[in-house]
Amino acid sequence: MARALCQQHAVRFLAAISTLRATRVGARRGLSVWPATEEPGMEYQDAVRTLNTLQSNAGYLEQAKHQQGNPQAQLEAMVPYLVRSGLQVEDLDRLNIIHVSGTKGKGSTCAFTERILRSYGLKTGFFSSPHLVQVRERIRINGQPISPELFTKYFWCLYHRLEETKDGSHLSMPTYFRFLTLMAFHVFLQEKVDLAVVEVGIGGAYDCTNIVRKPVVCGVTSLGIDHTSLLGDTMEKIAWQKGGIFKRGIPAFTVLQPDGPLAVLRDRARQISCPLYLCPSLEALEEGGPPLTLGLAGKHQRSNAALALQLAHYWLQWHNHQGLGELKASRLRTPWQLPLAPMFQLTSHMRHGLRDTEWPGRTQVLRHGPLTWYLDGAHTSSSMQACVCWFRLELQGRERPSHGREVRVLLFNSTGDRDPAVLLKLLWPCQFDYAVFCPNMTEMSSTGSADQQNFMVTLDQVLLRCLTHQQHWGHLAEEQACPALRRTPSPGPDGPEPPSPHPHSASSLVFSCISHALQWITQGRDPIFQPPSPAQDFSAHPLAGSGASVLHEAAAIHVLVTGSLHLVGGVLKLLEPSLCQ
Repeated sequence: MARALCQQHAVRFLAAISTLRATRVGARRGLSVWPATEEPGMEYQDAVRTLNTLQSNAGYLEQAKHQQGNPQAQLEAMVPYLVRSGLQVEDLDRLNIIHVSGTKGKGSTCAFTERILRSYGLKTGFFSSPHLVQVRERIRINGQPISPELFTKYFWCLYHRLEETKDGSHLSMPTYFRFLTLMAFHVFLQEKVDLAVVEVGIGGAYDCTNIVRKPVVCGVTSLGIDHTSLLGDTMEKIAWQKGGIFKRGIPAFTVLQPDGPLAVLRDRARQISCPLYLCPSLEALEEGGPPLTLGLAGKHQRSNAALALQLAHYWLQWHNHQGLGELKASRLRTPWQLPLAPMFQLTSHMRHGLRDTEWPGRTQVLRHGPLTWYLDGAHTSSSMQACVCWFRLELQGRERPSHGREVRVLLFNSTGDRDPAVLLKLLWPCQFDYAVFCPNMTEMSSTGSADQQNFMVTLDQVLLRCLTHQQHWGHLAEEQACPALRRTPSPGPDGPEPPSPHPHSASSLVFSCISHALQWITQGRDPIFQPPSPAQDFSAHPLAGSGASVLHEAAAIHVLVTGSLHLVGGVLKLLEPSLCQ
């Protein structure tokens, strides 16, 4: 089994690196400035390109690993930016904010919450991260990304205002995520939303969204290990950070957590007199009525839906009564010394909101002819376990072809300080015929949308990481092939599985961009995906030729795309062109 690129393929691979590096440098030096060109649509693209010159979250993460600083001071530095933008902290009180932190399911919980409240006829704002295809997805009105025209209007207004107010004591511009947070506040205030659902970026205590001083209600989703360089290397340390969004007298809700982290959340809430409640299970809320239908697939989404119901229910009570005191908790006692959130009758609006929730890139299935795409941006060990469980259940429920072979393909990438070896080991029991690795770049050129450009990592770094992923996959194959090397398998969501019987279970390939990876996987058989560049000749790779014939003749191809939301976003851009409109 080949585990490295052959010489001819490697030469083309390195040549592509050189070409793309040159185009990236040229794109950065040739940045357009206001006013934009007259070509339709370029004004928005110029706004995004200018935004990209600010330091992104990826850059901030890398910088934070090597710099010592006072995180509280970094949070407080957000206040001068807010003032320079023309707002006071008190102005944010008018947004009626629902603030959500957590490791897993923040975005899904926020999406459920926003959709429930929108079903009541309320005008909603929703700030989330990261985006999948276009950056304007991060700022939503009534569930829809703000238009390119609206994004452009608010971007340049804020950008010029910050430029005009800089002086010797102020940095000229906030970083990427801070800028978008400020912009979201301006959009929501000026567009007069009834409420804003705000997802924390990283952590909670020192996240720039935590400048909000008086949210209506807060929520903490399931906790896990992620962003250890910033948040700490234990779940207890991470829980302390996530609970940093708690405010005195403002109710907060959380789902069942491991004992240690839950105790940290409980103590953190008590220290500042924040009433913290544990959400009853969704099964408890369903009791006595028909079962709920969720718009998002996967068993793990039930926990997110239970939290969303509590957040939406409390917000509605607060809104209808213009403020509430401490909630009347359930009489049931919990062993964790936390009051159980009150039970309530689910309304038709709540049921319809949960059913109609859409959140692309999370347990999403696309069926394109003989290809079925399973997209989930799982990037932590716990979220990957949930992804594997969902994927296997989806395969069990599918209709099998009456003749011909089914092929399973993994398309994977990981970024940041995640451990790819752990994630790939969790994926191994899915019995993939081929594993494909590529960076999060859609194209090997700079002609695509500026929304997915990232100048904060080098091309060498992302490509070397892909080769590392391939090596990890090869090591897993060796362990399965050689009993002496095989470790005791880690139990998956449904228990341990035997080694894969598939003859090509360790076959792996590395491609230089998402488009090239999809060209090889689809073999021209996807009725939607049209390669934006001429079809590539991958015959130099020893696995590419044999694999191509297998894929070309397969009756059904199942492709799991996971490991990075940015990878999922790049794939969606090519598979669902309407998302770019």
